[in-house]
Order: sequence, then C-alpha cells, then structure tokens
Amino acid sequence: WSVEKEKLMPVFHKGVRLDQAYRIDLLVEQKVVIELKTVEELRRVHFEQVLTHLRLGNFSTGLLINFHAAQLKDGLKRIANSRVR
Repeated sequence: WSVEKEKLMPVFHKGVRLDQAYRIDLLVEQKVVIELKTVEELRRVHFEQVLTHLRLGNFSTGLLINFHAAQLKDGLKRIANSRVR
C-alpha cells in the first residue's frame, strides 16, 4: 500500500496557488484521508477539517482517529464525501 505522510494540499484562490494551505496527516492509496488526533473530545471542527481535505482532493473517504478515546473503536469516525466527481 502506498501511504503519504503529511501530504501537502495546494489551494488555488483567484489565480494564486497557496502551496501549504492544508496538510493531510496520512493519505492511503491516493484514496483515503486519515486525520490523527489526541483530544478529549472530537469537535465539529475536526470533522470539517477532514471534509475539507476530501473535497479539495476529490477523495471519497476519510477516517478521523482520536487516540485519546478509552477504546480505539470509540475514537474511529468514518466520513464520506458525497461530492466526489
């Protein structure tokens, strides 16, 4: 499997390229975005961050993993991008 760590996602705005606007923690097989957190509670901003990565890269699936959860299964959240072209 190919895994890219800290994958930079350039953003284009009004003809200007911003090379380091976003950074994906892990990108697996150029398909699955994985964001890693260690927080007491996942918040809306964490889900929105993954969804932004999915939309900008036109990826369909994201995984948000919180390592602070008592059990790992409680810290796993799957996020789907319904706008994949």
